[in-house]
Amino acid sequence: MKAFYTNNNGLIEIPKWTSNCWIHIESPTETEKNYLLEELQIPEAFYNDIEDIDERPRIEVEDGWTLIIMRIPIKSGDVKIPFHTVPLGLIFKDDICVTISFYKTEIIADFVSYSQRKNIEIEDNFNLVLRLLLSSSVWYLKYLKQINQKIKLAEDNLEKSIKNEELQALLQIEKCFVFFITSLKANDVLFQRIKNLKAHKANYDPELLEDVEIELNQAQDTANIYNNILTGMMDAYASVISNNMNNIMKQMTSISIILMIPTLIASLYGMNVPNGLEESRYGIWILLLVSIILSSFGVFLFKRRRWF
Repeated sequence: MKAFYTNNNGLIEIPKWTSNCWIHIESPTETEKNYLLEELQIPEAFYNDIEDIDERPRIEVEDGWTLIIMRIPIKSGDVKIPFHTVPLGLIFKDDICVTISFYKTEIIADFVSYSQRKNIEIEDNFNLVLRLLLSSSVWYLKYLKQINQKIKLAEDNLEKSIKNEELQALLQIEKCFVFFITSLKANDVLFQRIKNLKAHKANYDPELLEDVEIELNQAQDTANIYNNILTGMMDAYASVISNNMNNIMKQMTSISIILMIPTLIASLYGMNVPNGLEESRYGIWILLLVSIILSSFGVFLFKRRRWF
């Protein structure tokens, strides 16, 4: 998908390219790739870097072209990892400014809509980068709230019965936190580099810089808090599972000991040696009575020690 946007009391989509407009390409086709590489002449190495899903946020300059890569959150649609982060690349030179994402995301459409509601004017390319960083941080917070709801749901299910499915759901959420925390840290490093660029430092809007820094820090703190809560909860359930297993093994051992008492008595009585009861008509009843008494005593003893 290819779209062109220009400033007009916010970002307005236009049908074709004009000087200093913003070009956004999402999940580029082969035709759109040729448009970027052949018509706009962007460096192919930049295009390939953005295509790499594991690419880290950074800023790079080559032959007058500037590449800035940040990581943005997405809903992956994968049951195992419901939320993920992917690279969003911004490439610009002179009057050409392009953003490329190889994955469908909600951020750009929301960013355009927000700029129209607030009549935001994009002053230059670095202003666009900062506003995209701000928007991505807001979406990190939105997805973190959704992840927190999944944690609460898994916790409710675990309170009813501890099953592998609920524990696996928590492990999948933990993976999401790893991606989010790592990407947010990298975005923060990128922001600090952009903020301290000497050639552009004087042109930045101080309020925008403050907003970006606040939202980035809040997203990082929220992700860390939720991750710590999840880690503590998983440790607690691991202890509960271990304790339950110990209780079951203790009960099974106690039952085995109780059953062993009449078995031992019957074995001694059944041995082919004189025992004084082989001629008695009440021998079997005496053995049953002794077995019951000793077994009852064993049950009483284990109950008193709370082994049952």
